Amino acid sequence: MDKKILVVDDEPAFVRMVSNTLSHNGYEVLTAGDGQEALRLLFAHNPDLVLLDVMMPRMDGWQTCSRIREVSDIPIVIVTGEKKSESDIVFGLDYGADGYLIKPVGNKELLARVKAMLRRAELPPRQGIKKTTYGDGFLFVDVAERKIIINGERVRLTPTEFKLFALLLENAGRILTHKQLLEKVWGWEYIDDIDHVRIYVWHLRQKIEPDPTRPRYIITEPRVGYCFQKSR
Repeated sequence: MDKKILVVDDEPAFVRMVSNTLSHNGYEVLTAGDGQEALRLLFAHNPDLVLLDVMMPRMDGWQTCSRIREVSDIPIVIVTGEKKSESDIVFGLDYGADGYLIKPVGNKELLARVKAMLRRAELPPRQGIKKTTYGDGFLFVDVAERKIIINGERVRLTPTEFKLFALLLENAGRILTHKQLLEKVWGWEYIDDIDHVRIYVWHLRQKIEPDPTRPRYIITEPRVGYCFQKSR
């Protein structure tokens, strides 16, 4: 079955370019010119990925991203015409975004990023998931059930955040390099984006650490990578 991609943008020329590129490569494309139409199509067609513009009428991309994330774990890629800064990425993560594309974007880059995001979002069959669990009174994790509980409260992670956290947990006590994390979580298309790992780890710590400024679980190995440390 063809993957369905929802393209949300109020620029007709950009929508045509993206639609043609994706359609010619076997994807089913849905298009919306604003956030409200995007939400209607989301509920009606259950797409596999959303490409979401930031600047739109009626409901901007941030509002739309937040609304989508309230009801779905679908991967969301923010599309913006401005070069992303670290604060922009953190802002997007706060709203539940999984990635960024900067306009103008070439066909090859668009396809590579879409493929990487869809591949990353695919859940392995139940029998293929490691039955990894962890609990220490403050943090409880069940990877197979995609469940994270912090101090008795269920915490929701985006698909990318969860994949990063699960990989660290499954390799508890072992340092994973930036390159290993990028390749296994984001895909080879992101292999040079070391800042991605640092920013996502920072944001993940805000959600799971008792004190993010003094991490207990996700430990930094300077200039090398990160590891998950079980609490004593």
